Amino acid sequence: MSRLKKLARKIIPQQSLENVEESYRMQKAKTANRLNRHPAKSLHIVAVTGTNGKTTTCAFINEVLKAGGIKTAVYTTAFTEIAGSYKPNRTHMTVASSWSVQSFLRRAKKAGAQWVVLEVTSHALDQHRLYGVGVDIAVVTNLTQDHLDYHGTMEKYAAAKALLITEFNPKTVILNADDAWFEYFGRKVKNKLLTVGQNKASYQIKGLSLSSAGTEYSLVSSKNTAKVKAHLVGVFNAYNSAMAGAVGEVVGLSAKEIEDGIAHVPVVAGRLEAVEAGQDFAVLVDYAHTADALENVLQAVKAVTKGKVRVVFGATGDRDRSKRGPMGAVAAKNADVMYLTDDETYTEDGNAIRAAVKKGIIDAGGAERCIEIADRRTAIMQALSDASEGDVVLLAGIGHQDYRAMGGKKEPWDERKVARELLENLGK
Repeated sequence: MSRLKKLARKIIPQQSLENVEESYRMQKAKTANRLNRHPAKSLHIVAVTGTNGKTTTCAFINEVLKAGGIKTAVYTTAFTEIAGSYKPNRTHMTVASSWSVQSFLRRAKKAGAQWVVLEVTSHALDQHRLYGVGVDIAVVTNLTQDHLDYHGTMEKYAAAKALLITEFNPKTVILNADDAWFEYFGRKVKNKLLTVGQNKASYQIKGLSLSSAGTEYSLVSSKNTAKVKAHLVGVFNAYNSAMAGAVGEVVGLSAKEIEDGIAHVPVVAGRLEAVEAGQDFAVLVDYAHTADALENVLQAVKAVTKGKVRVVFGATGDRDRSKRGPMGAVAAKNADVMYLTDDETYTEDGNAIRAAVKKGIIDAGGAERCIEIADRRTAIMQALSDASEGDVVLLAGIGHQDYRAMGGKKEPWDERKVARELLENLGK
């Protein structure tokens, strides 16, 4: 937070300051839209929000649309792509500013994109960063605890996410029928509502089969049945890919095009991304940084692992502190061995962050299976050294990022490169 903002919060009443910030953000968004010549007007937009799975769902949607011969653009936390030109997202932010999204849409329009897939956060919605963007299809993947440091309560967090439905009034809304917040979002929909789920839903996931090679199921609607084979593992990725299948059918694509698009996604950066260096155990890098995401990933890995599941993880500083204990508890319940380490401390004391996570581990009965090592490189080295044939080492929290925010400074860091270098040094 800037010194000017800190000073303003000391001398200006809270409500007045919030009104000023709200007005400033709206004016900034309007200016960005105007200076970029209202680029969204000639584009079809799919906007994806939710707590977990947004980036992967966007990747699936992008490939499904491309399989149908549609020229696309996609903007996510991990990467951007315009007309097939892929670039890693170095900002580590989704819709970093109103200017960034308008500029991206302008470039997409210039490249001849017909459909744009946008990953949308609660912050972006709350701060009007998508002003002037018309949404054709809105997708809500799920809602679990996150960002309460910003929103305060789950109710306010949900309300921010729901702005994608209430303020943008999309023609079609696709919801997860099996999510705990389904009814909340469903009540907000004014136009066409479609659902994805394993039971009663517009798009049913039937005959789900999980393996280390990926996920297979039939996606059944009133019009089509797509035989889905996704390379990404886990039940949660069945939902992510099914959401993309639903989007494809709404756009008018065939079951074959949906199948081909989903099958074309080999891996999403930092999402259960494998690191190979000739070792006889698996090393996977994943961005999971909430309790729910960590649980989903651990359960997915556990279901297809013959050996032990070893997880290297921590919690992020200067963020929702209430999720630290639950993250520890989830790890204790789903991993055989935990290597508790620093994630990104930002300006907080790493010892305090780890202590909060460790309390969750202890309360869940996992103390004896927890090894605490503050330095992340050393923790990864220990996990790799301990691993045996058939084990899985999951490196959770950093994902695709190429730096860590440590002690108020940016530290160069690529988890995949670090793991590969350590594996080569170990000679495993």
